[in-house]
Amino acid sequence: MIWEVFRQEESGEYHTHCGNVHAPDREMAKLFAQIQHGRRKPTNSLWVAPKEEIGEVDAEEAEFGGTTDKSYRWVMGYKDLDAAYAEEVAESQSEQEDADRAKRAGGDD
Repeated sequence: MIWEVFRQEESGEYHTHCGNVHAPDREMAKLFAQIQHGRRKPTNSLWVAPKEEIGEVDAEEAEFGGTTDKSYRWVMGYKDLDAAYAEEVAESQSEQEDADRAKRAGGDD
């Protein structure tokens, strides 16, 4: 039986998939996981799960984030505005572009 192994390096971090082990039962899988995946790098904890119990949803089955047009939330989504609002729109657009760049660069959310 194949068991998938997920490793957490430090407490509070996410567990990430690090490989699998072949074992007849959960206890042996945990032991093999410790030997194969927990001793070479700093490890806080390991999760071991039967491969057949792990489900997957891929892009062919579902659409993930970014599929809905929400340009109405940004001033730059409005093309035909009265000229009287031009200065305010320019300031707002500049602020929004700065925020968008900062978000892409890993700044404030």
